Amino acid sequence: MKNLFRLDASIRTEGSASRALADTAEQAWLAEHPGGVVTRRDLGVHPLPGDAWTALAGAVVNPSAPAPAEARELLDRLGAELLEADAFLFAVPMYNWNIPAQVKTWIDLILNHPRLGVHGDWPLKGKPALLTLSRGGGYGPGTPKEGWDHATPYLRTILADVFGLDLHVAEAELTHAFWNPEMAHLRELAEESMKTGHENAAEHWLRVAKLSRA
Repeated sequence: MKNLFRLDASIRTEGSASRALADTAEQAWLAEHPGGVVTRRDLGVHPLPGDAWTALAGAVVNPSAPAPAEARELLDRLGAELLEADAFLFAVPMYNWNIPAQVKTWIDLILNHPRLGVHGDWPLKGKPALLTLSRGGGYGPGTPKEGWDHATPYLRTILADVFGLDLHVAEAELTHAFWNPEMAHLRELAEESMKTGHENAAEHWLRVAKLSRA
């Protein structure tokens, strides 16, 4: 039985673009894997305790002061969720031109895992992964805030380069145009970006399935 690990990070449970894209991707994955299991980690609703990373990192710096059992058990659970998965879906919005704080906490904790961290043995290498990413504004070439998107390159570095996942991205931008009157003139572009994001999210797992059957 196949296992999809899904991580959500938006603090919005209704109207979230990253969650909507991930819903489309999840449905497409389940269509290719009837009976598959989806393991969920919702950081937007249930953020991780920041002091867990402090305790684990402190134990590395000072081995004579081991981390509390609660922090070690949390890291074991987080690691098991990834190690037991066959495919990965990360739904992350951009907040303040970077990743949400709750995602950074999750990443920092995972990087303390003996197998998944930077000194591990790359157990996730080559496994398929999709990042559904939403941005409230536009940050492409020629835009006023070109280069302000610090979320996308960082997530690519962690998920693809550090974890070794076979990462693809389905993204939507200008999503604030759906509710911000000052961006109303960009709503048509936002709708097109969202449409393309959903199409890419739906098609990704079909491409993965075709490659695996080839």
